[in-house]
Amino acid sequence: QVQLVESGGDLVQAGGSLRLSCAASGSIVSINTMAWYRQAPGKQRELVASITRTSFTNYADSVKGRFTISRDNAKKTMSLQMNGLKPEDTAVYYCNANIFDRSLSTKNYWGPGTQVTVSS
Repeated sequence: QVQLVESGGDLVQAGGSLRLSCAASGSIVSINTMAWYRQAPGKQRELVASITRTSFTNYADSVKGRFTISRDNAKKTMSLQMNGLKPEDTAVYYCNANIFDRSLSTKNYWGPGTQVTVSS
């Protein structure tokens, strides 16, 4: 079994910062691309940022210049530094990882999510 657990969500004022973390554990051989998604009430889940195993990054236009994704392959962790937060960033943030596990198959895994609320 593989588990992803997010942490760091909180209530913050507009203009503030938060750092989200995601830790992967379990029957992991290697982790390929990792990503952060978010889902606001009444909206579809959307990609926020992704990072490959070699740290190539990709960002949604709405967060470019404000958010920074990073990962530590040895620790099997990923982070999202969020600066200049806006009320429209309010959402549940999900960790996603493409993982080659000990069953010798590659699957997409999701964490349970962490709530980020930005007040105006």
